[in-house]
Amino acid sequence: MTESSLHAFKGTLAQERQLKEVIAKHKDMPGALLPVLQEAQGIYGYLPVEVQQMVADGLGVSLSEVYGVATFYSQFSLTPKGEHRISVCLGTACYVKGADKILAELEKKLGIKSGECTPDGMFSIDSCRCVGACGLAPVMMVDDEVYGKMTPDQVDKIIDKYIKGGK
Repeated sequence: MTESSLHAFKGTLAQERQLKEVIAKHKDMPGALLPVLQEAQGIYGYLPVEVQQMVADGLGVSLSEVYGVATFYSQFSLTPKGEHRISVCLGTACYVKGADKILAELEKKLGIKSGECTPDGMFSIDSCRCVGACGLAPVMMVDDEVYGKMTPDQVDKIIDKYIKGGK
């Protein structure tokens, strides 16, 4: 099963109108592609191929040029993000204290890999290099909530709290 079959594009007409306004605002500016992609991701939450094609058509550039920029910069995501964004720090301090085991437990619990979103759109998992909380290593974040000194056996309880609607 491919990632695209798990997450069908669900853009709205309002989002499309908003994107067309963004494109029109930047169209004649040099270097318009980057700010248009930034605003497009703000509108849709990610940059699926359908959005990339609208940007390419609107700016008069090739889809491959849009894709090249979207995949070059780490700020862009080609897959949707969940309602709850989980990030596991894999920086040196966290990694040596077992962050890889936290990530593996999350992937097992949610049935997805890092960089993916659950089919129901509730959770997405990403890894990062440092959240600046090395004294709390290993660290996991859910949305803006920091969980420090994590162990794999804490993952279930934390995720279940979000499933039940808590924070």
